[in-house]
Amino acid sequence: MAKINEAEVMDALHECYDPEIPVNIVDLGLVYNVDINDDEGKVHVTMTLTAIGCPMAGEVISEVEMRIGQVENVKQCTVEITYTPPWSPDRMTEDAKWELGMI
Repeated sequence: MAKINEAEVMDALHECYDPEIPVNIVDLGLVYNVDINDDEGKVHVTMTLTAIGCPMAGEVISEVEMRIGQVENVKQCTVEITYTPPWSPDRMTEDAKWELGMI
């Protein structure tokens, strides 16, 4: 079975942006886990959103599934939204904080 390149999956996630914040979801600290199953060609992303009830949740999920689905050897991508632990700005990278003028 062909392997899924983890770096390409992470690059795809870096191309996904929160529609209300001009920073990618990885640097925002929204991605909690990425599970790659090479045998089945599946990627499962566990992530959160900046707010419970985010009206843009569907768009964020669709973009993640679409971008990861374009990675070579990926046959299926599923996204699981969790609020445990809850997101906070402490999860953001320094780059994200600089981008948003928080540093």
